[in-house]
Order: sequence, then C-alpha cells, then structure tokens
Amino acid sequence: MGATSNICDYATEAPRITSSSSSISDVPYSRLTVQTSLSLPEMTPRIIELCKELFKNWSKQDDSCFHVETVSGGITNLLLKVSVKAESGDTESVTVRLYGPNTDYVINRERELHAIKYLSAAGFGAKLLAVFANGTVQSFINARTLVPADMRIPNLAAQIAKELHRFHQVEIPGSKEPQLWNDIFKFYEKASVLEFVDGEKQKKYRTISFTEIHDELVELKELTGRLNSPVVYAHNDLLCGNIMANDEQGKLHFIDFEYGSYNYRGFDIGNHFNEYAGYDCDYSLYPGKDEQYHFFKHYLQPDKPHMVSVKDLEALYVETNAYMLASHIFWALWALIQAKMSPIDFDYLEYFFLRYNEFKKQKGGCLSLAQSFLQGS
Repeated sequence: MGATSNICDYATEAPRITSSSSSISDVPYSRLTVQTSLSLPEMTPRIIELCKELFKNWSKQDDSCFHVETVSGGITNLLLKVSVKAESGDTESVTVRLYGPNTDYVINRERELHAIKYLSAAGFGAKLLAVFANGTVQSFINARTLVPADMRIPNLAAQIAKELHRFHQVEIPGSKEPQLWNDIFKFYEKASVLEFVDGEKQKKYRTISFTEIHDELVELKELTGRLNSPVVYAHNDLLCGNIMANDEQGKLHFIDFEYGSYNYRGFDIGNHFNEYAGYDCDYSLYPGKDEQYHFFKHYLQPDKPHMVSVKDLEALYVETNAYMLASHIFWALWALIQAKMSPIDFDYLEYFFLRYNEFKKQKGGCLSLAQSFLQGS
C-alpha cells in the first residue's frame, strides 16, 4: 500500500455527491471532469487541479511537485499514479481512476461505490479517498499486476482461490438478490435494438439471431437454477489485470469492483477460469479438471485443502462449468453494447462473435455434464 493513509485527514470540505448511497457521503467530491481522450501531457494539469481541490494538504503545493504517470489503460478504465513530493522530502501517491466513456451503459456506478466501503473495510482493494465527476481517487497499492500466465502457477492459483473464498464472505448491506440474470437480460434488451452508422458493422450485426440468443439464455437460466449455486458477493470480473501481487510480502490484492454484485458462486469462479485465456482469448488455455480441482480444494477449505471430499469437488466442477457458459454470453452481449457506445479503438463486435462462438462450442459438453449430475443426484 502506498503512503496515503493520512490523506483523508486533510481532505477539503468538498461538495458531497448527490446520492442516496451512504457509503460515499463521507468522502470528498469534486464536479471536475477529466477527459480520457486527452494525451497524458494535456491531462496532467487537470489531474493536478483535481487533486489540489480534493486534498487540502496538497492545495498549496507547486505544480512542479506533482508527477503523473499512466499505470494501465484497459478497454474500460484508465488508471493514473499521482505522486506528490512534500517539503519534508517524502512522497505520497494515489491512484486516479478515470471511467471509460459511456461505461455507465453497462456499469452500475452507485452499486460499485456502495460496495467499495465495505470491501475496503474487509481488506480488499484500495481505500476510496475521493470521488469526482467521471472517476475516483484511491490509495496506491504497491504491487505488480498479474499477467495471464501467473494464474496457472499452482501456488498463485491456490492464493487466488483462498482470497476469493475470503472475498465471498464479505457482507454488503442491501439486497442480496443475485444480479446475473437481471444484468444479462438488461444487456440483451439493449444489445438487440442497436443500429450502427458504419455499414459494414450494421451488416455484421444483422447476422446475429437474437431469438436464438434469447432461447439460449432461457435454457441456461433454467438449468443453472437447478444447481443451487450459493449466492455470494462476487467480483464478476476477476481477470489477471484485476489481481495485483506484492511478491516480497506474498500478498494478493483484488481490485476494480465495478462489476461486483451479489451473484452465483459458480459464475465468479467460471468467469475467472475463462480469463485464463488471457488478452489473446486463447480458450485452449481454459484450465483442465486437475487444475480446477486444485483451485477448488483451496477455495472450499483454505486451511485444509486436502480434506475436501471428491463429492464436493465434483459438484463444484459441474456448477462452475455450467456458469462458465453464462460468463461467455454475459461478455458477448456486453461487447455488442460497447461496440455501439465506446469510442475506444477496440473491435468489440468481433469480440462478441469470439465469446458467443466459444459459448456454442462448449455448450454441449457442459450441459450434458450438468444434466448427468442432476439425474444422478
């Protein structure tokens, strides 16, 4: 964790966010917006202005004391590290997270901010320090971001499983209703009525059968509902880019809870396994049964993984691989909406076909596995 624990003590009495969410009413708020389309040199003065407004102990610092650098730039958010050198010579750092343009179409920001307070109290992610018009300021985590190959390392996989078990124990006040099918059907409604100005995109979009997708959703919802997957507070986007490791301390950090919600345990694990494919989406890297069992043992009984029964391993294997299918459809429909709304240079339309085709490829085997399990139980 960066040296930022005292920053909130000096925060300005900034305007409070106009929201019913009590979890964000006690942090500074600014109405400033920082355009993600700007280059880093163009963005830097605006970031400095923002930080000076939000944090009183930085308000009189000369601009030359600030250093702004890019931490990462994904296809949803832009993360910046802001470091400030104090008169004492010490350096304080925070992370400024800029929301991607139009991401509110697919992300419930109020739900995210509501959960951060409780997740932070439980030791997950960075501490929320401030909120502004199109992003947040959080404490800086001194750790490296994992790469896809890391998730296959047995010791790291065991650590991730244990941390996910702990994550799933967190209680977030409010409704405990699982959001998977609510979110998927909302995505479906938005994705099925799009129109693209680009003729080639529109032509490709028209090849999609939304009647077929709807039938797939109904069938999958009915089948997974019979598996009785426990409802937990789930991360829902546990790819390598959202896991950080401090190798010296042997500590993992889960970050970015923007898709977090109460959801089915099987979805969170199945979605994580899909991310073994990495940024190249090589789904041949999806973990085999032995790798999955290794993960399950440390997830189900973190302190005594060798004590997990074969019956419990088999049940979680079926559950996870059924919900893995839901993960593919979730992100496929998400991609269609992004293809229309996002200005980011990424082929979201192609990504839809990649995920939906993988769903169809895996569907037969996973559904047969689930049906056989249900018949035998």
